[in-house]
Amino acid sequence: MKSKKSRDRKTRCDWCLSGNDLYIDYHDTEWGVPVHDDQKQFEFLILEGAQAGLSWATVLNKREGYRKAFANFDPAKVARFTDKKIAKMLENPAIIRNKLKVNSAVTNAKQFLKVQSEFGSFDDYIWQFVDGRPKQNKWKTNKQVPATSKESDALSKDLKKRGFKFVGSTIIYAHMQATGMVNDHLVSCYRYKQCAKLK
Repeated sequence: MKSKKSRDRKTRCDWCLSGNDLYIDYHDTEWGVPVHDDQKQFEFLILEGAQAGLSWATVLNKREGYRKAFANFDPAKVARFTDKKIAKMLENPAIIRNKLKVNSAVTNAKQFLKVQSEFGSFDDYIWQFVDGRPKQNKWKTNKQVPATSKESDALSKDLKKRGFKFVGSTIIYAHMQATGMVNDHLVSCYRYKQCAKLK
């Protein structure tokens, strides 16, 4: 059965047309929208890292579970998670129970706070990699959309140098797409022009 939104006659990027309204809602309201809120940036860092090797739909379906387990994505609170807390989280079916990914989220929270301290905000730090404004691509097909870019390579390299985990260039490019640092909606998608106006 098709979702309600897939029947509204709007042209969308193919990847979100899985018949899942949650997936389509994410595409329609979040993906490609510039994010300048540090807590939201941290949320996507956790979620994109959790997604490694899995589908984004899997992560979206567990997003509320992550929100509860990870203190509403407050990096200061996550940075204080103890080994005992992490062990308990690994028994929680509402999240992806991968020890490396959960540990990396705590490590990344600590590094996130250091970046905030150094740059004033994580937002100021991360947006410098695209010169402070979203990169507007003009892809016509999904095959044209890259998995990485020179910007994601540079950002990934810098994050790794700072001690972040699960921040390879592919994961970081997905993060850049999600947070609107690049507009990778296909030009035929109704959201392309809407997101382009947000630059």
